Amino acid sequence: MRLFKAFLFGITGLFVIITLFSLLIPSRVMVSRAVVIHDMTAGEICTQVANFENWQNWHPIFTIDSAKINCKGSEIAGSSETCIIVNRGKEINLSLIAADTTSIKFLFKATGENDVENDIVIVPTETKNAIQVEWRAVTKLHWYPWEKFYGIFIDQLTGNSYDQALHGLKDYLEKN
Repeated sequence: MRLFKAFLFGITGLFVIITLFSLLIPSRVMVSRAVVIHDMTAGEICTQVANFENWQNWHPIFTIDSAKINCKGSEIAGSSETCIIVNRGKEINLSLIAADTTSIKFLFKATGENDVENDIVIVPTETKNAIQVEWRAVTKLHWYPWEKFYGIFIDQLTGNSYDQALHGLKDYLEKN
């Protein structure tokens, strides 16, 4: 019994220490990736990014054969565009929040995952005919210790998919 009490006390103490430590970890984690696209205007890039139906040309998740995609709404004028993607039983909702010539903001909601606020920023560079496109994704985490520790690795887990999407956009726009 004495050994059981010591074990229970140790486990409880460890859980409290881990929980307190996790409270020091931020509850919002940002992942940012960028690419430079040549011989394009900011308006051309904005038109391609602000309409989810155009994403079928360059975004990896839209090119998966098993994905069922249903997009509706308008592009820049009435920021009410939504897109539902079902892939392997998992539903992903993309909702356009706001769009202008320099920034496209949308919300990414997937079943069983945290909501991710996305912002694709389009900025001219000092180089002639070059535009930088930066994808910023902010994930809101709950207070749970395991989720906070997961937040430490979000960049390594999701950053590659943002890189692939941006390079797909770059390749598509520079070829056409």
